[in-house]
Amino acid sequence: MTTHTRTPAAAPPVPGGGFTERYLLDPAVNAHPYGYLNALRDHDPVYWSAMHRAWLVTGHAPLMHCLRDPAVSAERVGPLMDAVPEGAREDAERAFAILSRWMVFNDPPQHRRLRQVFQEQFAARAIGRYRTFVERATRAVLARRAAPGSTGDLLADVARPLPALVFARWLGVPQAHGPSFWYWNARVGDLVLGAAQEEREYRTSLRSLVSLDDYLAGLVRERRADPQDDLVSQVLAGGRIGDTVSEEEFVGMLTQMAFAGGETTSNLIANTVLALLEHPEELAAVRQDPSRVPMAVEEGLRWDGPSKMSIRTAARDFDLDGRGVRAGDRMFLVTAAANRDPERFADPDRFSVLRGSASHLGFGFGAHFCIGAALARLIAVAVVDVLVRDYPGLALTADRPPAWQPSLLNRALTALPVRY
Repeated sequence: MTTHTRTPAAAPPVPGGGFTERYLLDPAVNAHPYGYLNALRDHDPVYWSAMHRAWLVTGHAPLMHCLRDPAVSAERVGPLMDAVPEGAREDAERAFAILSRWMVFNDPPQHRRLRQVFQEQFAARAIGRYRTFVERATRAVLARRAAPGSTGDLLADVARPLPALVFARWLGVPQAHGPSFWYWNARVGDLVLGAAQEEREYRTSLRSLVSLDDYLAGLVRERRADPQDDLVSQVLAGGRIGDTVSEEEFVGMLTQMAFAGGETTSNLIANTVLALLEHPEELAAVRQDPSRVPMAVEEGLRWDGPSKMSIRTAARDFDLDGRGVRAGDRMFLVTAAANRDPERFADPDRFSVLRGSASHLGFGFGAHFCIGAALARLIAVAVVDVLVRDYPGLALTADRPPAWQPSLLNRALTALPVRY
């Protein structure tokens, strides 16, 4: 990665006209990012930030250009490794070798080769066979944790445990192994999402990734000997493992699946429910016609989705919207801002379940479109549907605004206090 001490070619003008740059992890910006992101996009949709040492791409059109252009690379394992404190480096070598096998950190043609292994199992028609299980699991979790009339934390009661339950069943992780499995996943998230700061936290995260990889390697060996009705068995039956993709690569990709699925889906559920509860007229429209639930989930993805941005690196010099991007430049592709670009979406700051558009970037676009989108949608729709139909008294209970986890990448609540 290039460390910038210069003004890049064709840089935007010095901030003026009422715009002042702010740190994206400033608590006020982290909690309420959209007003600032709108101002940044209006000021310059491709903005060089000396503060972040990165290009902040907030306009829909230039961001789509980046998602299509091979000059914009997804490989960023090196920068993650650079952030590890010296004292934790001895634990890092194997952990970062595992991360290097994640699809999300690979460019074509490697990315395409790895992704094809899972393509059939992640197709909407294949995911649809889990619909009955997901709906039953949703009702069971809600019945156990969310009795109508009681109060609780919808994030802890439903939005976190339900995706964990479904993804564990889908991957083939036995219920008894769940606590260790999801602990490792959470610590891997600390590493990948930048929550790990101290040497001790890095050590814990790196060792957790290795433990997760070891566990899944054992699961793959078990499924080779005794296939079951789960993702690992289905992919092994396809015959690509050991042919186009090594078993080591397969296990590495499973660690990505395990991490990404639960986190993204939990945030999608919580953020969509919060948006509905904060917009009673929209919630009423969905209750009046529950067939609108899928539209509400799509609007949740656009309006306040689970991912704020993705980080890329320029693989070579190229021009972006009149800006001279240089090889090695870091790029923040701020999908949260692009999803509210008025040049792409009418009245973009209004949450409307009748918008009826799935053309948002909540799951990315192109080669790196989220491979687990169909399963995440299935789970989120199931939860919102049951809440809309069976919980007429659902309401927020906190007398303070919702609190958000500090993160450049994720849009994640710390809790969602409700009356069921």
